[in-house]
Amino acid sequence: MQIQENFSLRPYNSFGIDASARHFAGFSNEDQLEELLLTIQKSPITDQKLLILGGGSNILLVHDFDGWVLKNEIMGIEELHEDSEFLYVKVGAGENWHEFVQYCISRNWAGLENLSLIPGNVGASPMQNIGAYGVELRDLFWDLEAYHLFDRKVYTFTETDCEFGYRESVFKNKFRNQFAILSVTFRLRKKPIFHTSYGAITQELEKMGVHTLSIQAISKAVIQIRQSKLPDPKLIGNAGSFFKNPIVSKEKYQKLQSSFPDIVAYPSLGNDVKLAAGWMIENCGWKGFRNGDAGCHGKQALVLVNYGTATGTEILALSKEIIDSVAFKFGVILEKEVNII
Repeated sequence: MQIQENFSLRPYNSFGIDASARHFAGFSNEDQLEELLLTIQKSPITDQKLLILGGGSNILLVHDFDGWVLKNEIMGIEELHEDSEFLYVKVGAGENWHEFVQYCISRNWAGLENLSLIPGNVGASPMQNIGAYGVELRDLFWDLEAYHLFDRKVYTFTETDCEFGYRESVFKNKFRNQFAILSVTFRLRKKPIFHTSYGAITQELEKMGVHTLSIQAISKAVIQIRQSKLPDPKLIGNAGSFFKNPIVSKEKYQKLQSSFPDIVAYPSLGNDVKLAAGWMIENCGWKGFRNGDAGCHGKQALVLVNYGTATGTEILALSKEIIDSVAFKFGVILEKEVNII
């Protein structure tokens, strides 16, 4: 466990933003986290900012971080127990999400296949209730252990405790910046329930010539779809979808549909409708837009990109212009999915 000063965060955020942390250290267990927090407490500088960093795939750094960045590197995958239907698997928060999904698929543990190739680490998955192609994290979640950064205690959170919503949880709202997630336990199926109706999964499976469904085939289809639309952060800096798909009332949707008959939408909870933010952004002319090295991806308008040396401030400014134009044209306010640091 080594504390480093004025440490570059460029390799640790998927946007590839060139920002630095005043202090940086990694922790691979609860004891190391406690030791680092004690070091911060003893520091002569009071009111120091603290950031727990995971995979860095859902953040936009808009300036240097004048405080402590502690990188969660807790590893390990443990099969706890099973019953007639489910396996209960506990995973360290520092494990790479996609690698964990593939680990499960290789063992025929079902449920996570639709969430293949989502960037980031396991610890971030419940924070924003990640989801894709008709499946959300909450569908597979059992519980998690999280360390309270101020009480210095470990708490267990059930699904109810997490208060999951659309890309939301208590960790993004009332408990924001109060906990470090240590591990997440998933309840995975022994016999799969396939989800193929959302997006282009069915068409992709047909293109692949798949006649007998399997979690392996669905994972491969999802990976191919995502690779065809989304830029690889190793090649072009990005954090995936920058904006959430907005949810509006059925009445609001019907008014929009009367003015924009081609508007893309999906059913949501209750009587609400989820609008495709990417469609609205594209129809405002942003798809493929580039100003210097900050841009809107040419294949998916939901994705803002850093083509090289864009600053976080430049990407944030572009996002605000997009929000303003969508609000002006459609009367809908887009909400950022990415955390601004």
